[in-house]
Amino acid sequence: MGFGFETTAEEALQGVDLSGKTALVTGANSGLGFETARTLAAAGAKVIVTARDAEKTAETVARLKATVPGGAFDGVALELGSLASAREAADHVLALAPKLDILINNAGVMNTPFGRTADGFETQFGVDHLGHFVFTCRLVPSLLAAAPARVVCVSSAAHMLADVQWDDINWDRTPYNKYRAYAQAKTANILFARELDRRLAGRGVHAYSLHPGGISTGLGRYMSAEDRASMGEAFKVNAVGDPMVRTAVFKTIPQGAATSVWAAVAPELDGQGGAYLFDCQVAPLAVTGHAGVMPHALDSEKAARLWSVSEDMVGERFPLN
Repeated sequence: MGFGFETTAEEALQGVDLSGKTALVTGANSGLGFETARTLAAAGAKVIVTARDAEKTAETVARLKATVPGGAFDGVALELGSLASAREAADHVLALAPKLDILINNAGVMNTPFGRTADGFETQFGVDHLGHFVFTCRLVPSLLAAAPARVVCVSSAAHMLADVQWDDINWDRTPYNKYRAYAQAKTANILFARELDRRLAGRGVHAYSLHPGGISTGLGRYMSAEDRASMGEAFKVNAVGDPMVRTAVFKTIPQGAATSVWAAVAPELDGQGGAYLFDCQVAPLAVTGHAGVMPHALDSEKAARLWSVSEDMVGERFPLN
């Protein structure tokens, strides 16, 4: 069947048997993460889920077990705003899953007021990128052991608003703009997936990034009606053409989770590691009048630079070559 804007996660997994596979979904306590975990388990996978603390994680596992009778679930607390938590959670996962077939980096925050993580990073870059960077890189042994394996990074069309602010990533000197800070983090998600794929593709681990679509979930809890209007205007001014025409139409949560699970299993993506996806398709380059991926997010030199900068910021080296 042909997949597109209206495809649901269940439809994207129709006929797929994930028995014997282990998947991990971050931020699975609600919205897209919960639906992603649910449908992967319904397709036969053992699913490890994360939430921000032990109580939320246990509650998430209980709800998933009630929703998918017979489903195999486990939970690990992961606070992405703390590198110590990311490291501890990764160690826990390595013990639970010596082989990890699918990692879906779904958790994140969006358009938050200015703040700092536990390690002093701007909140959106720290949570959406650096936390996942450390968590993912530390899970590489399990991914390699399961190869062929896949890493899926949930980004956003918001990446169109901004490149990485290389001279002031942490917003130490630049007046804070929550939309551009979010856009920077989402660009980082795409660049990270591209560089991770470059480093691991030869050993059977591929990485992808994606725009799930516009979905009304808890992710938008910091946004007022005025914020949404302002963001729409920002896209008109900063992006090419009118890329938000389709994404302005909200998807349901099952539709929003579709591209994540498709990225995790679609055989047609085998030779397209590092690709940015939306609507269960590989996104084209953004051109006037059409949505797609911006050139700044496809730049291989920027992807390598982000890896090096991220290592410097977290104080840890992940050569992975």
